[in-house]
Amino acid sequence: MNILHLIALAGSLLAAHARGAEPIWDGNQVDMVSEKLADGVYAYYASNAKELNAKGGAAATSGGLVVGAKGALLVDTMLNKRLNSQVQALSRRLGHKPILYAVNTSSHGDHTYGNMYLPAQTIIIQHAQTRSYLSGHLDDDKAFMIKHFGTGRGIEQIQARAADLLVVPGGRLTLDLGGKTVDIIDFGFAQTGGDLWVWEPQAKVLWTGNPVIAHKPALPWLLDGHLVATLDTLRRVYAFLPADARVVPGHGVPMGKEDIKWHIDYLDSVRSQVQAAVDKGLGLDETVKQVAMPEFSGYALFDWVHPALNVPAAYQDLSGK
Repeated sequence: MNILHLIALAGSLLAAHARGAEPIWDGNQVDMVSEKLADGVYAYYASNAKELNAKGGAAATSGGLVVGAKGALLVDTMLNKRLNSQVQALSRRLGHKPILYAVNTSSHGDHTYGNMYLPAQTIIIQHAQTRSYLSGHLDDDKAFMIKHFGTGRGIEQIQARAADLLVVPGGRLTLDLGGKTVDIIDFGFAQTGGDLWVWEPQAKVLWTGNPVIAHKPALPWLLDGHLVATLDTLRRVYAFLPADARVVPGHGVPMGKEDIKWHIDYLDSVRSQVQAAVDKGLGLDETVKQVAMPEFSGYALFDWVHPALNVPAAYQDLSGK
């Protein structure tokens, strides 16, 4: 099974989970709130994210704002005009500074589609792979997002706004906001191959994007496969962080460094159990049945993320089939 089949299968199951036109979360209903993490440093997340995260539900996109004397940096630009307008309004109220930069942590539409609604002078920052993907696949991406997040959610009218500044593979970009610096880092393949992590060293806050969905019991999604590379990257991130770091995940409320261990432990267990199945000569279907891992099953989307996406991705990665 190649990765295109994995993504198609995951998409089919996501559609089944969504039951017709109902999305996992509704971009027409989400209300964004802010949380101050330090002076000039804020997390943005859905107003119901704490409740959803606690019970393993799927929350809308999280992001944030870093404000310096010169201006502000926005982390992720949201799914549609409605949500982008909310974070811009929060930014004006909290920062009282122009948005100089906006970072897209991945190519996914709920992290990039709001680019077109930002002020013309805002500099958009993307990974080079994200820009390459969106420049050639925006229509396909929009069709996928409409299918799974619903029509009439402000996706149809999205137009590309390309990056002004790129981070190369393995690269790092440091920005001076005036009294605050922000590092934009590629730690390696984490979910899309174009993943960026945003680090504010003074306050010790890291925005992860989708490689870390939310705290326990949420699980990583191996959308593009590459279990081993993803696990290695999460370990690098964990080693990079100081013990008292705050972490803003891609779809949840702020958490601590140790919360990343849940994701590492899960992927490490997937690797060891799938490798054992491969060594026994088991096929994919047999491996999925054997690698059930109920101890990680508290996530609301576990029944498709684990057996239909992550285990097959690990099987392909470890067996070469």
